[in-house]
Amino acid sequence: MQYAQEIWAKTLEIMERELGMSRTCIDTWFVDIKALSFSDNCLTLLIKNDFMRGYVESQYSKWITDALRLLFSMEIRLRVVDKEEEVQEVSKRQFDEEYSFERFVVGNSNTFAHAAAKAVAQAPATSYNPLLIYGGSGLGKTHLLNAIAGTIEKNNPSAKIIYVKGDDFTNEFIESIQARTADEFRNKYRAADLLLVDDIQFIAGRERTQEEFFHTFNALYEAKKQIVLTSDRLPKEMVNLEERLRTRFEWGLMVDIQPPDYETRMAIINLKCKRLGLELSTKQKETIANNVTSNVRQIEGTIKKIYAYSELLQTDTTQDIVERAIKDMFQEHPGLNPTPEIIIKEVAKYYQIEETVLIGKNQSKGTVLPRQVAMYLIREIIHSSYPDIGKMFSGRDHTTVIHADNKIKEMIKTNHEFKNEIKDIRNNILES
Repeated sequence: MQYAQEIWAKTLEIMERELGMSRTCIDTWFVDIKALSFSDNCLTLLIKNDFMRGYVESQYSKWITDALRLLFSMEIRLRVVDKEEEVQEVSKRQFDEEYSFERFVVGNSNTFAHAAAKAVAQAPATSYNPLLIYGGSGLGKTHLLNAIAGTIEKNNPSAKIIYVKGDDFTNEFIESIQARTADEFRNKYRAADLLLVDDIQFIAGRERTQEEFFHTFNALYEAKKQIVLTSDRLPKEMVNLEERLRTRFEWGLMVDIQPPDYETRMAIINLKCKRLGLELSTKQKETIANNVTSNVRQIEGTIKKIYAYSELLQTDTTQDIVERAIKDMFQEHPGLNPTPEIIIKEVAKYYQIEETVLIGKNQSKGTVLPRQVAMYLIREIIHSSYPDIGKMFSGRDHTTVIHADNKIKEMIKTNHEFKNEIKDIRNNILES
């Protein structure tokens, strides 16, 4: 579902930027549409309102398919469903072959996670239950979830497989309470043979959702049904996660995925180019591997952009096109090449203070710690010198920056909640 939602977001961007659809039109007709799946060159959209569904199908289907054609350089089918079909789509969906084990590039950063996922797929609920895969955004966690589901679905077509994101589980639970259909909600999830929850960390701090998931987890575990979770961090680092859930998440096997090393990035580039029929020189591949280093999703996005440029411009893939695609990726995700300004902006936003206050001379209680965090992150991410960092903050002395750097490092070691704050800010920077 996550991949489908990314495609839908890109489609809306193209409809506005390339096809000239007004922002007002998009906000009026498309803001409540949800992408359910992308499989067999077909994008499935959910539109709950009957009137809106009919109007979008009659007036805007061509806009959508034209945008999809620009995005993929090929014909993509469009399917629109209503709420009644949504349950069927989630619980009995055909998992996209795009995310199979065969198409997962294995390297030093993900070998253990890949092996564990394959073991679960071949023998569910026998050894590793639950399986928890943790790591940053765009590193392949969702790919492995889909690969597990696709393998189990192939081996046992009658298996009831449910995939859900952590925040969607919460929203669906709230809706079931409001609609007085809580029993149906419970029956749906507790009847699963395989439950896959992406970004489970989002249920932390939500008391009733955690209560519901606790009982769902117990019911499935006791029935010897497989549970697979993904998260951006270890359970012990999830702030406001109930201890009883933390304990259960740690019952099985926890494996991490790290950012891909150079060799893995090159392997990903080679595989993606081969599948698209895109010919790149060794120099062009090295340019991508040396510049787009944060995660797999951004590498794949860069390759697709290069392919789109070549197709649209009807020209050979030049070094200029490769560098333009990389530049566009940096513009879309400035956190890939963070600057002090981006770090200061994200720290200020996180702590809800003005950037001018953060870098200024104000010494109030609410500004000192955020300022020290900003200094630490600039040093940690960009490796700027202490004197240079001091100049960014109203000409402070380098000893002030050293003190800030040491203080934040010590707080990270001794305070789990604060460590997660820093992790969240870093993620915001890299995804900005």
